[in-house]
Amino acid sequence: MRDMRTREQSGTEADGRGRTHEIVRRILRGIVAIALLAGCAWFWWLFLQIRRTSYEDQSAHADAIAVFGAAEYNGRASPVLIARLEHALDLYRRGLAPLLISLGGGADPLYSEGAVGRDFFLIHGVPDRTIIAETSSSDTEESVNRLAAIARENHLRTILVVSDGTHLFRIQQLCQAQGLHVLLSPRETGKSVSRLDMAERYAHEMAGYTLWRLHLH
Repeated sequence: MRDMRTREQSGTEADGRGRTHEIVRRILRGIVAIALLAGCAWFWWLFLQIRRTSYEDQSAHADAIAVFGAAEYNGRASPVLIARLEHALDLYRRGLAPLLISLGGGADPLYSEGAVGRDFFLIHGVPDRTIIAETSSSDTEESVNRLAAIARENHLRTILVVSDGTHLFRIQQLCQAQGLHVLLSPRETGKSVSRLDMAERYAHEMAGYTLWRLHLH
């Protein structure tokens, strides 16, 4: 009789533990589902912000035009960097700003994106006194930090920013965090950009912005 009661108690305890484990599993599944939904909603919202900003051309009169750097190879600008520089030069020739700022460092101490940009402008007839080359930043966030310092040193209130369209939302948010008032002007992408390349650009920008918001970058 005593053994039977013991077995009944053991069975009841086992059933209780089983129900507890099932409740915990359901709660964990619910948390995971909510996290996935929140993640999907976040990245969808972010995709829409990047896409909307990439099509906005806010070109207007400003105190300076700032070009964000792209790859250079031993002092030669990559096609992406050339496209950005050409767009900035066009804005300058339209009289939208009296000053050009070329941003970006480089892995090679002999060359930098900022210096390549300055040389490009000089070759195309821009006076040296109207060019500022920033040559130490290694990523977008550092470029924005240096741009903020340049703006303070030169009393620049409004800056017309040039980069790829998909890059501009993150630049805008970083600049706002630094107290900079910026206008956005995307360079012309061209028809040669594949869907895969465009998807990679969006993924890169969404990851970079998310990491910055989470203070992980």
